[in-house]
Amino acid sequence: MAKKAAPKKKAAKKKAAPKKKKAAKKKAAPKKKAAKKKAAKKKAPKKATKRKPNPSFMRPLQPSGALAAIVGGKPLPRTQVVKKIWEYIRRHGLQDTQNRRMINADERLRAVFDGRKQVSMFDMTKLVNKHLS
Repeated sequence: MAKKAAPKKKAAKKKAAPKKKKAAKKKAAPKKKAAKKKAAKKKAPKKATKRKPNPSFMRPLQPSGALAAIVGGKPLPRTQVVKKIWEYIRRHGLQDTQNRRMINADERLRAVFDGRKQVSMFDMTKLVNKHLS
């Protein structure tokens, strides 16, 4: 049996798209009556108070001998100890010029930083806390 060839289809002519009609105006939905709300009670305004520091940070602590060479021998709060260490670092130019997060230790700081030559500023406070009692 011989297969018959499929008849060729005629190209269908495309009809032009119908013109759009102007959109009919929609009517607004009827307004609903708002539910009556009770007047909210006004709270008395809070007085502006200063933030109180955590007393454990403000308690004076005695620095060790190695740390006393940098910050002094008197008992100081942790916040002041870190502040004085940063003064020492800036005065002696010990912050790394390429990576500002790193501190290059000199002989005095190396005793506080457990013999490390370079310490991250985030690790510094952890290492300094070991020298406070």
